[in-house]
Amino acid sequence: MQRSWFQPTLLTFVIAASLGWAFSASHSTVVLAQQLTETPTPGDSGMYVTVITDEPQINVRMGPGSAIYPVVGVLLRGATAPALGRSPGGDWIQVEFPGAPNNAGWVYSPLVQVSPGTLRVVEPPPTPVPPPTSTIDPTLAAQFNVAPTLTRLPTFTPAPPLTVPVYTDMPAPGTNTPLPLAGVILSLGVIGLLGMIYSFFSNR
Repeated sequence: MQRSWFQPTLLTFVIAASLGWAFSASHSTVVLAQQLTETPTPGDSGMYVTVITDEPQINVRMGPGSAIYPVVGVLLRGATAPALGRSPGGDWIQVEFPGAPNNAGWVYSPLVQVSPGTLRVVEPPPTPVPPPTSTIDPTLAAQFNVAPTLTRLPTFTPAPPLTVPVYTDMPAPGTNTPLPLAGVILSLGVIGLLGMIYSFFSNR
């Protein structure tokens, strides 16, 4: 009776122990990205550089110049790298940088601190070839260069001046005139009436 109870308990303990070991093993293998695991080995000169800038990182370029050489990687603040040489002016330091052309890159010297020693002068690598620029056929471009034709605008002819009619005021009724119209009509009526009376009596 005691043996049958012991076997399931032992099996449960083995399974729980296995799961706990697997869980702890999976977390122990996690490594943070960009974290320095060891101090790099100095180069042939026995010297190395340390990033001392206040910025989070500095650029590693293909050659000693920020205008013509592209960026091939970065070094984090406080990181070290083996020093291989310096530019003729001493403004740039060549460091060992895996993944760059010839596993070497260049950093700006004011951003790093060089360990004691003397670095050899390294000639800069050839400048990168710029990408080819597309050329345009002049004959083809001339077909699209159409000059607009100038059209002469019509001349402006001013309109003739307007003739403004002048109106005179009519005399008001009852005003003294040399020969009133009502008097002329009345005179004609009187003359006609006298003519009719004369013709009537002359026919008798």
